[in-house]
Amino acid sequence: MVIQKPQGASPLLVLGKVTTILDCFSIERPEPTLQEIIRATRLPSSTCQRLVQSMVHEGFLDREGDRYRIGIGLVRWATPGTVGLDIVRLIKPVLQELRDQTGETASLYIRDGAYRTIVAVAETRHVVMRPFMVGMVMPLHAGAPGKIFLAYDDEAWEELGDGSAHQLERFTASTPESLDRLRAQADEGRAQGYFAAFGERHEDVGSISAPVFDHSGRLVAALGLGFPTQRIGEEDVPRLGPVVAQAAASASSRLGHSPPVP
Repeated sequence: MVIQKPQGASPLLVLGKVTTILDCFSIERPEPTLQEIIRATRLPSSTCQRLVQSMVHEGFLDREGDRYRIGIGLVRWATPGTVGLDIVRLIKPVLQELRDQTGETASLYIRDGAYRTIVAVAETRHVVMRPFMVGMVMPLHAGAPGKIFLAYDDEAWEELGDGSAHQLERFTASTPESLDRLRAQADEGRAQGYFAAFGERHEDVGSISAPVFDHSGRLVAALGLGFPTQRIGEEDVPRLGPVVAQAAASASSRLGHSPPVP
């Protein structure tokens, strides 16, 4: 962290002022304005403004409009800093960019037991579309997002139990009907960093998904595209797969994830 300190000021004095600024953030008041910070710290206006700008530059604070909140840079070092972190708010711009880049519906999923639920959507502007709506609940074993959870989350396998016929309900001829098939698909998704599925839940719907990790490296969501198979086919996967993986990496970065150095 490089903060310009007043000439002649000791590092301890500067750190004390930074601490005073950070003390302005709480669960009850997570996003104060600059003027509120100045009033709370009682620091000279110019000094406070300079320090706050430096803290934003270093990632200790994030700015949205005229309000500030604890930044991802600080969250990487302090797990309590994740309290109140709004994953949907942080990732929604990534979904919109992915939708604009590909023209297809982009969605964010979280896992709940043996199911996945859509928590955010950026809808396609095409007339021909399949509805993907916030709150939709789908089984893990059918569709690309579920394979991502199975690829990176061991607890997801526990939820599937012994893979009985009831748990692995067949929706189409393409729906996986065995745990062995699911493991092969999960391995494929982990190896390439994304997974594509066609017609597993509805014969005319396909999906491509990739993993989203938080600052601790834990899988927290699956991000991806959903589309009608009349517009996107398996021949498009080599082009769209890496695009989805890059969007998921961008979403992970917004949550403070730093990929391991090769």
